[in-house]
Amino acid sequence: MYVKDVMTMNVVNIPSNTTISDAKKIMDAHKIRRLPIVDRGKIVGIVTERRLEAYTPSKATSLSVWEIGYLLGNTIVKDIMEKNAVSVTPEMTVEEALATAQERKVGSLLVVEKSGQLVGIVTTNDFFYKIANPTLGIGMPGTRVEVMTKTDKPILEDISKATSQKGMKILTLHMISSTEIGGKDIVVQVDTEDVSKMVKELKDKDYEVLVRKR
Repeated sequence: MYVKDVMTMNVVNIPSNTTISDAKKIMDAHKIRRLPIVDRGKIVGIVTERRLEAYTPSKATSLSVWEIGYLLGNTIVKDIMEKNAVSVTPEMTVEEALATAQERKVGSLLVVEKSGQLVGIVTTNDFFYKIANPTLGIGMPGTRVEVMTKTDKPILEDISKATSQKGMKILTLHMISSTEIGGKDIVVQVDTEDVSKMVKELKDKDYEVLVRKR
């Protein structure tokens, strides 16, 4: 999977001479928390909701309503934006993009073509909802079963037989590190609620089996 498969397109952006007041209004209107800053087609920075709040006087300030309004209406985002916005390309794999976000400790990545044109944005929520959720089967029906073993038994083959022979369909399958017996465990989600026969067959083959909450 690539960044272009999970990114949000038609990104709302603003020029650097936009006031803090107008930037906040644009965020509220579009229900977004980040605004790329683009001047003459070139990305020059990014401003986030948190960054705007940091430069907005608190309710405990001694400034009057008029003074606060003047401050927000005359301070432009160029003065407060993050200039080193982290970007990736649409053709970058999601694994590389996620590693980049973690390494740079950012919650969003601007997606930029080789020409320098902004074509999208990908956020932590995109990674969760569009990658983690389908992989883990979150929101899908059925039952999730964890199969554990310490040996080099053909665990995937045995799981496949235990499901196909019982007329079950595998919805998702992934591997996790075992915290109980060491090694790797397989978590499989099938499309039925009753997995008793599947569990029994796997236990008869000396696997440790748990039915996990979804």
